[in-house]
Amino acid sequence: MTLISVERIKLFSTRSPYWCLGSIVLVSVLFALLVGLINNGEAAIPFFALRGVALSLDIFLVLAALSVTTEYRFGTVRSTFLAAPKRVSVLLAKTVLLGVIGAAVGLVCAMGAFFLAKALARNPPFPLELTGSTWRQTAGYAALFAVGAVISVAVGTLLRQSAGAIALLLLWPIVFEPLFTIIPTVGPKVGPWLPFAAADKFITPTTDLGDLANAIRPGGPTPVQGLLVFVGTGILLWLAAAFVVTKRDA
Repeated sequence: MTLISVERIKLFSTRSPYWCLGSIVLVSVLFALLVGLINNGEAAIPFFALRGVALSLDIFLVLAALSVTTEYRFGTVRSTFLAAPKRVSVLLAKTVLLGVIGAAVGLVCAMGAFFLAKALARNPPFPLELTGSTWRQTAGYAALFAVGAVISVAVGTLLRQSAGAIALLLLWPIVFEPLFTIIPTVGPKVGPWLPFAAADKFITPTTDLGDLANAIRPGGPTPVQGLLVFVGTGILLWLAAAFVVTKRDA
């Protein structure tokens, strides 16, 4: 049995992944439903219709972090490392599994939300078609969920405590990064380049209804640069986690 299969069995042997995945689908659908119905869908642009998927990313971050921290909490990680002494291989298998799940969940939820809003909107501001930047705004969630899995696994491995890892992952995009932007001089220049702010640029339109990306977060990276910043953050954190997991006791 491969390490990925083992990690899959462990992940889905508890109820929390099912609750988290169900919540992700529910939030994604509800936001698309609201955007498609309110005022006959006059605000039904992909960015707004997919905001539920963006919020659901936080739920997936929690799921991915718990896949690591619960093993430390209940001590099962010791058995895992005894069965597979190459700890980095275990960490890699867990990351690959969650990355694939994240990409699939992000893509399915984004596509579902898009087509639900399209079906419900009677008076959208423009035709809802998967062309041009709309592809990036929609399918881009697959990349963000996959990279989010890498970041969460790394944070969970570094902190090992569920409460601490979840608090950090939830507060990072909604508290820490916005607080950094209010630092005089430095904040407005660096803030848009912080990981989650940069990631949001990747799924924000730059053509529909004007440059919405700069209207929401002035300055900062282009969509591709934003994704690269997010990916780079995931790689750095994962390498740190891989180093730490081999140097300390389980």
